[in-house]
Amino acid sequence: MTLQPTTRIRFHGVAAYEILSGDGKRILCDPFLDQNPGAATKSDGFDRVDLVIVSHAASDHLGDTDRIASRYGCPVVCGGEVKAWLMDRGIPANQIRATTWGIRVKVAGFEIQPVECHHWSQIRLKDDSFISGVPMAFIVHVDGLRFYHYGDTAIFSDLKLQAELYRPNVGCIGIANPQEILHLNPMPGEMLTGEMSPYEGVLATQWLGLETVLPCHYITLDGDPDVAEYMKHHRAAATRGEPIADPYLLRAGDWITFDDAGKVTHPAKAV
Repeated sequence: MTLQPTTRIRFHGVAAYEILSGDGKRILCDPFLDQNPGAATKSDGFDRVDLVIVSHAASDHLGDTDRIASRYGCPVVCGGEVKAWLMDRGIPANQIRATTWGIRVKVAGFEIQPVECHHWSQIRLKDDSFISGVPMAFIVHVDGLRFYHYGDTAIFSDLKLQAELYRPNVGCIGIANPQEILHLNPMPGEMLTGEMSPYEGVLATQWLGLETVLPCHYITLDGDPDVAEYMKHHRAAATRGEPIADPYLLRAGDWITFDDAGKVTHPAKAV
């Protein structure tokens, strides 16, 4: 029997994803691990890392990029502000591929298409200077996957254009807030939604034309009211006969496996 190549994705909580290609290469997307109470593996727990991709400079997305780049010597794809932060922490410039919306790059053998993201990106350097830049979502081409990482984007209608141009087939969509870490940024009042409400997340899922959707931006899945609301709107869309992706709700640490055509082979059943 000939074994078919498979691609695996593991969710680590919030928007941290680990992708293992069919030939054993590892990509980390928004690797918020060491301070993430849900992360199955911390930044020093991998046998190899071949590429890191960072959407923006928020601490729960930028995460441990500097430690990972230093430990494994892997290249990083990111925006200009993240590049400046990494260099401020001793990562050499020739290890960092800065890009932005529209500038498609190939690094470590993988093609990455940065796309528009409606959000913000800002951080302080060691000298307390404040820098900001352009956040990005991105589509990673791995085997049969065109994996869309939403990069904390709010909803906007040109997600439909991204679907037409780049045809992502699998994607993560942020529809919740990670309650376990909100206290790290104390502010007055309360946050009523994340960057997308659950209903907006359903619209984004449809507009992007995904075949498989991984709702995210939570740490603890069970009992999350935003996840439950997302699924209510998702089921309503399906009941109306509207085209919509198969949803897979992953707990932190869970793997999902795809064949070489980008179809899910495990788990055997969507939500």
